[in-house]
Amino acid sequence: MGSGIYSIGVSALNNAQLGLATTGHNIANANTDGYNRQRIVQSTNIPTLTGSGYLGTGAYVSTIERIYSGFLARQVTTAQTTLSALDAYAAAIGELNTLLSDRNAGLESALEGFFAGVNQVAANPTSLTTRQTMVSGAQSLVARFQTLNDQLNEQYKNVNSQIQGYVGTINSFGQQIAKINKQIVDAEAISGQPPNDLYDQRDQMIAELNKLIGTQTSINTNGSVNVFFGNGQPLVVGVAATTLVAMPASGDPTRLTVGIVNVGGTQELPESLLTGGALSGVLQYRSETLDAASNSLGRIAVSMAITFNAQHALGQDLLGRIDGDTGFVADFFNLGTPHVVANSNNPPGAATVTASFLPPSYNGEDSTFYTNLTTSDYRLDYDGTTLTLTRLSDKVSWSGATIAALNTAIDASPQGSQGFSIAAGGAMLAGSSYLIQPTRNVASTIAVNPTIAADVRQIAVATPIIASAGTANTGTATISPGSVMTGYTPPAAGAPVTLAYANGDLTGFSSYPVTVTVNGVDTTYAAGPVPYTNGATYSFAGMNFTISGTPRNGDTFEIARNSNGVSDNRNALLLAKMQTGKTMAGHTATFSTAYSQLVSDAGNKGAEIQTVQTAQQTVLDSAVSARNSISGVNLDEEAVNLIQYQQSYQAAARMLEIASRLFDSILAIGA
Repeated sequence: MGSGIYSIGVSALNNAQLGLATTGHNIANANTDGYNRQRIVQSTNIPTLTGSGYLGTGAYVSTIERIYSGFLARQVTTAQTTLSALDAYAAAIGELNTLLSDRNAGLESALEGFFAGVNQVAANPTSLTTRQTMVSGAQSLVARFQTLNDQLNEQYKNVNSQIQGYVGTINSFGQQIAKINKQIVDAEAISGQPPNDLYDQRDQMIAELNKLIGTQTSINTNGSVNVFFGNGQPLVVGVAATTLVAMPASGDPTRLTVGIVNVGGTQELPESLLTGGALSGVLQYRSETLDAASNSLGRIAVSMAITFNAQHALGQDLLGRIDGDTGFVADFFNLGTPHVVANSNNPPGAATVTASFLPPSYNGEDSTFYTNLTTSDYRLDYDGTTLTLTRLSDKVSWSGATIAALNTAIDASPQGSQGFSIAAGGAMLAGSSYLIQPTRNVASTIAVNPTIAADVRQIAVATPIIASAGTANTGTATISPGSVMTGYTPPAAGAPVTLAYANGDLTGFSSYPVTVTVNGVDTTYAAGPVPYTNGATYSFAGMNFTISGTPRNGDTFEIARNSNGVSDNRNALLLAKMQTGKTMAGHTATFSTAYSQLVSDAGNKGAEIQTVQTAQQTVLDSAVSARNSISGVNLDEEAVNLIQYQQSYQAAARMLEIASRLFDSILAIGA
C-alpha cells in the first residue's frame, strides 16, 4: 500500500514539476516574438486490478502541448504580408510626392520663369538683354527637367537595390527554415514528441519571410514544412531550400527582377507572381507609379521641345533669316530620341529597331502645335508573319505585315497617332520582341541649342511675312499682319504677292489653292478668283491673314517678306502663348496642367495607399489580438498556474511524506 501511495506521489510530484517548468517557460517567453504558450497534457496511468476494483496508479505528462491555431496564424500572416507590401509602397511614393510637390524643386516654377523670359522678349524684341534672359530661363528649365529625371532615376536605383536586399534576405530565411525543418525531423524521430520551441522558431521565420514575400505552406508527415510562393514556386521543400536571384529583366536590363535557380539554369519570374510582402510593394510602386511619373515627365519635356521648336522654326531671327536660309537655327531646344530595348532573348541577328518622334500636329483654330504622346510604354513583337505593337498601359494593339504598314495602321486607327514612328535595320526574325519607351528618360536629354545660347540674335522672334493694305485703297478693308504655318512658301525678297479686289472677288493667289475660313468652316478654292467675305481668314502657300471691312474695286493687299522686322514680335507672342496653349495629349492639356496631373496622380495614389494601409493595420491588429487570445502568454493566468502547480507540488510532497511514514511504520512492526 505504501509503495503504491509512494509511486502515485512521485508521479504527482513529477507532473507538478513539469507544470511549474512549463509555466515558468511561458513567463520567461512572454515577450518573445513568435512564441506560443505551452501547457502540460496529463494522462492517467494504467490502473491496478484489486479485489476491490481497479485502483489508480497516478498520472503522467503525455506531452507538452503548444497552444496554436493554424487558422488564426494564417490570418495574421496574410494580413501582415499585405501590410508589408503597402508599407513599402507608401514609403517609396512618399519620397516621390515630396519631390514632385516641392515648388522649389518641381517643374512649375521653372516653367513660369522660362515663359516670363519669352514674354519679356515679346515686349522688347530688339533687346539682347531680354533675349539672354529668355535663354537663361530656358537653361534653368532644362536643368530642372534633368534634375527631376536624375532623381527619378535614383529611385529606380533604390528599387533595384531593395530588390537585391530583399532577395538575399528571402534566401537567408529559406535556408534557415530548411535547417529548422531538419532539426524538427531529427527531434521527432528521436523522441516522438513535438519540439515546440523549434516549431515557434520556424513559424516566426515564416512570418518574417512573409513580410518580404507572400507564401503558402504545407506540412509533411515528418513534421517539416514546405514553403511556396507565387502560383506554387517552391522556396523550401522539406530540408532543401531553393535559391532566388536578382537579375536584369530580359525586356529591360536596367531594371532588376527576380529569378529562380532551377536544375536547367535561372528562370526569370513574371512580376505578377510576386504577390505580398515588401518585395511586391516596391515592384508594384515601380510599375504602377514610378514608370508613369518618369514617362509623364519625359512627355512634358518632349512636348515642350517639339512644339516650341515647331513654332520657333516659323519665325525670323534678328538677322532677318528664316527657315531655309543659310545660318538659320530652327530648333530652340535639342532633344534625344525614344528609347528602344531589344529583348535579351531575341534570336541572334535580329533586326535593330529604332523610334523617332513625329512632328507635332497643328490646330488652326487656336494656332497651337500639340503632340499625341502618351505616358505608356509599348512592346513590339514579331511572330514571323505579323508585327504587333501593344500599348502596355491598356493593352491596345496595332498590327501590320511590315514596319511601314504598322506605322500606317497606327495613324489610321481610332486611337490615332501615338507621337512616334518605328524603323528597323535588318531583317525582323520570328520571336523577336522590343520594348519601346517613347518618353522614358528623355527629360535628361533636353538642352538649349548651343548655337542659340551663344548668339541670342538667332532667336526667331519675328514672323517671316508682313501683310498690308495698299496705300491707294479707297475702301475700308484692313488686313492682319499675317502668320505662317509649317511648310510655308514665303514671297521672294523684293517680289511681294499682291491681291486685288474686284466685284466681290480677290485675285492674285497665283496657282496656289486657297482655303477660306469663316466661323470655323473651311472652304477650299482652286487657283483663281476667291469670293471675298468680311472677317474671313485666307490661307495659301502656308500663309494666313484676315481681311475685314468693305473693300472697293481696285483695292490691293500685299504679302511680302518681313525685311525690316527687327521690332516685330508676332512669333514671340505665339511662343509665349504656348504657356497656356493645349500643347499636349492630343490638344487637351497644357504643360502646366500635365505636370499638375503628374503631381496629382502621384498624390492621389499616395493617399489611396495610406488609406488602405491604415485599414490593413486595423485588420492586422485584429488578427494578432485574436491569435494572442488563444496562443499568447497571459501573465495573470500564468501566475494562477504557478500557484496551482505549487500547491500540487506541495500536496505531492506531503503524499510522499505520508508514504514514507507508513513504510517506516511497517518496518517498525517487523522489528
